[in-house]
Amino acid sequence: MEVLQRTANRGSISTGSYEIDNSAAFGGANGIQFNPSSDGNQRTWTMSLWVKRSEIGVETTIFGAQNTAMVFMDPDWFRFHLYTGSTTYYYDTDNSGTVFRDTSAWYHFVFQCDTTQAVAANRTKLYINGALYTGARGGADTSANIPQNTEFRLNNNAVNFQVGYFYAGNEQLDGYLAEVNFTDGVANDADAFGEYDDNSGIWKPKAYAGSYGTNGFYLEFKESAASATGIGKDTSGNGHNFSTGGAYPAQATDTPTNNFCTFNALIPGAGIISEGATKFTNSTGNGWKSAVASMGAGTSGKWYAEFKFSTTASDNVLGQCPIDDPDLNRGEAGFAYYGSDTSLDESTGVYSNDGNRYIGGGAASYGVSYGTSDIMAIAIDMDNGKFYVAKNNTWMNSGNPTSGATGTGALDVRGATKPQSLGSSQYTANASMLCNFGGYTTISISSAASDENGYGTFEYAPPSGYYALCTKNLAEYG
Repeated sequence: MEVLQRTANRGSISTGSYEIDNSAAFGGANGIQFNPSSDGNQRTWTMSLWVKRSEIGVETTIFGAQNTAMVFMDPDWFRFHLYTGSTTYYYDTDNSGTVFRDTSAWYHFVFQCDTTQAVAANRTKLYINGALYTGARGGADTSANIPQNTEFRLNNNAVNFQVGYFYAGNEQLDGYLAEVNFTDGVANDADAFGEYDDNSGIWKPKAYAGSYGTNGFYLEFKESAASATGIGKDTSGNGHNFSTGGAYPAQATDTPTNNFCTFNALIPGAGIISEGATKFTNSTGNGWKSAVASMGAGTSGKWYAEFKFSTTASDNVLGQCPIDDPDLNRGEAGFAYYGSDTSLDESTGVYSNDGNRYIGGGAASYGVSYGTSDIMAIAIDMDNGKFYVAKNNTWMNSGNPTSGATGTGALDVRGATKPQSLGSSQYTANASMLCNFGGYTTISISSAASDENGYGTFEYAPPSGYYALCTKNLAEYG
């Protein structure tokens, strides 16, 4: 697993001339499908895709055709079901060690099938972030038993290609997909779709220049329209456009070449994280639960994010804390403790729906209350150790995020020498809130403002000098 962690793509800024502008955000009820008009090569084919997970610990289908499917299993290992119509073979990673739980990273999977190969071990191959998988295999793995010239029930006009869900309509993906390439009759290695960066050594995408064959397709999600010629458009030249199998996914700008912050599904104290890790729901009875950012704001730079409480505005707080806050790492309330540890380095700075700020457990009047119709924003200035809160683009306490060291109207960043996490806590059962770090959100956006580098999609323009939390910006300012 160490190799996978070291080569995971978190959005290298050094991507050369090849940039990916868009991905598709699958929110757990989405799926697209294409029915080939004729059979393709059912012995030789390759699937390549980039995936960023938002939900862990559940069985999730990424791609497939009926029972031939690429799946994240529970608990978070990889399986490719290979179904002939009567027999299922399994290609498994080790379910006791090789798991894929980094929800802040993009993974590149290339699965190559060529059952014409004389050597059984060469008939199926899996590449993860450029590396041929040679690790331990799960106890159910039967891929070494696949007979030569076996034909699988994929690339068959009797069944649909499906992206983002299992053919029966369940096991839907909650996460992001980018650069989905299927090559019919061509067995490609990973280096047909990616390469290692000369400076960082990180695996990164490159343009595929080979053949797609009869039923091959390329989904790059360039169009935002919810249609087969919009988000479902095949740009391989074959015109195999994907229609809906559930609901169309949404276009996002969170990609392998510019990775955006979301909520962190790995925080023990979090509730339910969904909708591409941009929605947080308090999953239990009344009691504090917290959602925090998947990327730290670092100890320098100026950063901006928006939030909306979509179910209730009662009993919630919004703010910042060090990413090593002990309450979070113990699985406790985090923000909701209002910085119960009163030492400067470990306490939390938060702003509550009642208009008060709470720092070190103490309350003081700071701004005005907010409700479910309001878009709240945080601007955090790590260069000067200040943070600001806005309601519908009006900064609380007459704040001025561009005031620098003066910190007009600001709150002090707690533990400002440490990388910071932004987020929220809620007390009420089934209450939910939405975040917008710029890459994707289900908050209704009317103005589509970006930061000064052109990154992010926000309702309100970030203050001058403040940027979206994404890897391009973090590499420059963080």
